[in-house]
Amino acid sequence: MTKKTTWSDRFESALHPAIAIFNASIGFDIELIEYDLTGSVAHAKMLAKTGIISEEEAQQLEQGLEKIRQEYRQGEFNPGVDAEDVHFAVERRLTEILGDVGKKLHTGRSRNDQVGTDIRLYLKAEINEIRTYLREFQSVLLNLAENNIETLIPGYTHLQRAQPLSLAHHLMAYVQMAQRDWERLGDVLKRTNISPLGCGALAGTTFPIDRHYSAELLGFESIYENSLDGVSDRDFAIEFLCAASLIMVHLSRLSEEMILWASEEFNFISLKDSCATGSSIMPQKKNPDVPELVRGKTGRVFGHLQALLVIMKGLPLAYNKDLQEDKEGIFDAVKTVKGCLEAMTILLSEGIIFNQTRLNSAVAEDFSNATDVADYLATKGVPFREAYNLVGKVVKTSLAQGKLLKDLTIEEWQQIHPAFATDIYEAISPKTVVSARNSYGGTGFEQVKIAIANAKSELKQ
Repeated sequence: MTKKTTWSDRFESALHPAIAIFNASIGFDIELIEYDLTGSVAHAKMLAKTGIISEEEAQQLEQGLEKIRQEYRQGEFNPGVDAEDVHFAVERRLTEILGDVGKKLHTGRSRNDQVGTDIRLYLKAEINEIRTYLREFQSVLLNLAENNIETLIPGYTHLQRAQPLSLAHHLMAYVQMAQRDWERLGDVLKRTNISPLGCGALAGTTFPIDRHYSAELLGFESIYENSLDGVSDRDFAIEFLCAASLIMVHLSRLSEEMILWASEEFNFISLKDSCATGSSIMPQKKNPDVPELVRGKTGRVFGHLQALLVIMKGLPLAYNKDLQEDKEGIFDAVKTVKGCLEAMTILLSEGIIFNQTRLNSAVAEDFSNATDVADYLATKGVPFREAYNLVGKVVKTSLAQGKLLKDLTIEEWQQIHPAFATDIYEAISPKTVVSARNSYGGTGFEQVKIAIANAKSELKQ
């Protein structure tokens, strides 16, 4: 008879070898081993506190679990498919070390609440780490912004030249996006920081456990009030993947701009060799691989969110084997987000150079100051809508003549409207145009300085 593995005497034989491989999650949930061991130590201490096992047995269990931790860290503990999952692998090894005492660890606990505890402990740690990556990303953006307050860049709507901007103002938009990401992860953390340990398979347990105590040992802020909900809830994981997807949206938008800016047509930035690659057949090429990869990897994080939503949408209470499929997507999303944040932080800090000469010429070679001509007339008492229509005609005529607004003579200006005076040239110079937009949150240099100071203060907190 084939040797049985994990199941009770209700089963006569082990799984078919192919089904065992198909069923096993040890190949990826080994990622949770440190958290599984930590959760098990807390569970053992709780069992002793409530008198379910003795203090001596709890100490033996803790020592055995810490021995497994060391074996794993030293590469000596490598369970295979026959262990099925990380939980059984640990319990089996613990029993090898301690004998019958090891078999007592699972008292008052199920793999259902155990895996829920593990994944929450994992995500708690990873969310805090991703928030640290976000702060580093923001710091680099802030540094770039502070050094480019009076550097100008064309602003776009519909990818058409709209109005000139302070480059710092443009970069600060991404600081704000990252701030929302940081705050959003903090909100997700609140709903991740709830312990399901002690919910059992679905209905709790007959043993006099103390769920609040084990939750306290593991740093959870509260416990699930309903055992069915505790073992089947993956809302927190969906919320995390949603937050991760939004981080990737923001990184992808910045990546798209970097790719455009690095093109010959824009030429707003140059890529340093440390963050670019070449072509196998075109020696002149320097490719923006970092932002292209970030833009491409965004889709895989979106996919993990969609996959988990689809997994959850039809599951009856409580635990179902489908939930085994939550882990790989979460693990990959975590690694992808951290990798992309790190790469973009490096790219911004040491991989690009803003081409000041090109930027200066770019903001002076279009009609993005047309709105300021209308504003100029409005300050002279001309109704804005009338001024707007008038300037539209001027732009049309200037385009036909191959001129920019700055090229019109004062006589031509005054033929358009007698309110124009020689101060119109200063009013429509790119630097004045940007500086004048001093409304709160605008691109005016003074407002940008305030925004940078506020963001710095936020990061210190």
